[in-house]
Amino acid sequence: MALEKSRVKMVLRYRWAVFGILALAYFFVYFHRVSSAVVSSDLQITFGVSTAASIGLLSSAYFYAYTVMQLPSGLLTDSWGPRRTVSIFMLIVAAGAILTGIASTFEQVIAGRLLIGVGVAVVYIPTMKILASWYRKNEFASLSGILLAVGNIGALCAAGPLALMSEALGWQQVFLILGMISLALAVAAFVITRDRPSDLNLPTIQEIEAEENGEPVPEALRMDKIPMIEALKMTFGAGMKFWPLAIWFFFMYGSIMVYQGLWAGPFYHDILGWDKATYGLVLTFIGIGMIFGCPAAGYISDKILKSRKKVLIIGTVVYTITWAVIWITAGQIASTEAYMAINFVFGFFGGFFVVSFAQIKELFPITIVGTSTAALNIFPFAGGAILQQVSGLMLASRSLESYQGLWQFMLICMAIATVAAFLSKEKEPGRG
Repeated sequence: MALEKSRVKMVLRYRWAVFGILALAYFFVYFHRVSSAVVSSDLQITFGVSTAASIGLLSSAYFYAYTVMQLPSGLLTDSWGPRRTVSIFMLIVAAGAILTGIASTFEQVIAGRLLIGVGVAVVYIPTMKILASWYRKNEFASLSGILLAVGNIGALCAAGPLALMSEALGWQQVFLILGMISLALAVAAFVITRDRPSDLNLPTIQEIEAEENGEPVPEALRMDKIPMIEALKMTFGAGMKFWPLAIWFFFMYGSIMVYQGLWAGPFYHDILGWDKATYGLVLTFIGIGMIFGCPAAGYISDKILKSRKKVLIIGTVVYTITWAVIWITAGQIASTEAYMAINFVFGFFGGFFVVSFAQIKELFPITIVGTSTAALNIFPFAGGAILQQVSGLMLASRSLESYQGLWQFMLICMAIATVAAFLSKEKEPGRG
């Protein structure tokens, strides 16, 4: 029986309201990720904190919480449903921001940061599952790319704009405002978003796709929920469907964090002699590159090449070549314009990692999308943590030779990632 056109149009309109709320929530995931660096000097003045180790602990609290919560985020998404999960954890974000805003001790600020990390860690995976239920297969990677671009815009807004707001209102007032915004987003997510169109008695996106293509709805879409333990076994026991992507993501994102998140700035200062304002500007071109690269990768994957793996390989190869350029030219060039160009390319093709989420989603049943995506998402953050620690051991002297050795090590890591990208699997077109 043909679907009513008015009800199909309602699905296609309403999903943008769903996406808008979740994208705004994801904006603050990245915003909070870098906020501690912006207000660190204010914290030192307010609480008399003078050691770098204390500020480092504050920043790392977010990442520890984020990493630990990845697998639970997938399991909760699949068992509770994404709408309920993201709403509850946005409340935790609100609680953490408010605690930070009213904190009277540095320990309370760390506790607030930890709560924020726990909360924002459970936004991306529910959003991925909702996108899988509200958008066509050939739209998923594009929307994922836009979502990542919104996140990177959030990171940029946590730099200059947050500094100006903190100066005008005071840093604690800013966090109270962030808490109120997070609370509003939690309510909006619960009231407006739905796990799937059928929750509003509307046709599913799979039914809409099937009618558009003149095909029956695939039987696999009517599967019952898969038990938690079985979902974990299916994911981690999937062999070549899972592990090449996991290895690739470990080195891919880990190398981004080593360069963008830790050592590029010190390299510019120690070797090239740039001041903070100069290298801070140069580093923003990585984020700008990702803002353009993430949606571009999704669009190319969905609309042009119609392949996840091909886009993944292209991005990985060019990104690896960029690492070769960084290694070979280390100490040979000191032009800010040259490094702006290198960093833009680094961020643009580094942002191609977004298609891996579409790739993993299509290799597993939709009922365990949360678990399989969350399992994959463990590896980039593990890569960041481990490779950053290794890089610190390699840069004891902070000399040009040490940096060259580190860049060469990153190039080797990316050579391994490139092999893994070629070995990764992709669902064959036309197969359910």
